[in-house]
Amino acid sequence: MKRIGNLFDRVISIENLRLADEKARKGKLRSYGVQIHDKNRDANIIALHESLKNGTFKTSKYHVFTIYEPKERLIYRLPYYPDRILHHAIMNVLEPIWVSIFNKNTYSCIKNRGIHKCAKDVKQALKQDPDGTRYCLKIDIKKFYPSIHHDVLKGIVRRKIKDNRLLALLDEIIDSVDDEKGVPIGNYLSQYFANLVLAYFDHWLKETKRVKYYWRYADDIVILAPNKEVLHELLHEIRAYLKGLKLRVKRNYQVFPVDSRGIDFLGYVFYHTHTLLRKSIKQKLCRRVAKLNKRKIVPSKEDYKQQICSWWGWCKYCDSLNLMNKLSKTFPYEIRFNRT
Repeated sequence: MKRIGNLFDRVISIENLRLADEKARKGKLRSYGVQIHDKNRDANIIALHESLKNGTFKTSKYHVFTIYEPKERLIYRLPYYPDRILHHAIMNVLEPIWVSIFNKNTYSCIKNRGIHKCAKDVKQALKQDPDGTRYCLKIDIKKFYPSIHHDVLKGIVRRKIKDNRLLALLDEIIDSVDDEKGVPIGNYLSQYFANLVLAYFDHWLKETKRVKYYWRYADDIVILAPNKEVLHELLHEIRAYLKGLKLRVKRNYQVFPVDSRGIDFLGYVFYHTHTLLRKSIKQKLCRRVAKLNKRKIVPSKEDYKQQICSWWGWCKYCDSLNLMNKLSKTFPYEIRFNRT
């Protein structure tokens, strides 16, 4: 594989830093960090450029807090300036390089892919080849982000990048968490680091093991096959491969016939003949509608639609017509539902 150099000067150029500033501020113009940065915007960009050029840049202190939905996890937040601008500047240059490594079966945090592209591909495979997709292996990786070892990640980064100054900068960002393992959830770069760690695993499954039906979204993995014996044997080999990356498969892995229970993946439950909304998402939608309908002051039509639009988006891509028709009867307004 050809390794690429001469990237550092492109990353730290004034033009790239300004472009990164424009991208990083999208949707955040009123945030405190952006407003503080804008008081000395040009001077800050020049100062960041000089610190990178001189090799004196250090990652700022993280603000760490806990979220509880959809599950409990630690979130690490960096200030807008200089860190978030720098992360965007790095990805302006490295994103096309790293995306070229990913095969077509990984979907997380990649432009023009995402949840709905993955869901579409799963549905297509189930419809076109019912016999070849009779059984499912569903796995995910135990504490994926906190378990990524820095030495493993650095080694994988070096398989494509050979610019020593850029590698030193990436190493500094990777080591900014005081431990030998873990990439911070919340960093713009972390989602790409996580994808990168499993990129060659994807190629191994598709090109060496010749797995026909395989999809990965972050660390959630679904593999389909005509019989469960193939999947159990493959699971054993997957565990051995991931051990080399110092990662472990969760003990709650599942091997099951698709028609008996469906594939719970990406917020949907996939069957050969239809696709349903995940039960927990459906419950949250129904509770939100009930809560809106109980308000003493009825929201405006636009506000009402805004409150349910994210669930509406989920419903559009599955067989949820009966659910939406039933809910629509409780709406105080006429809101048309068109399934995609």
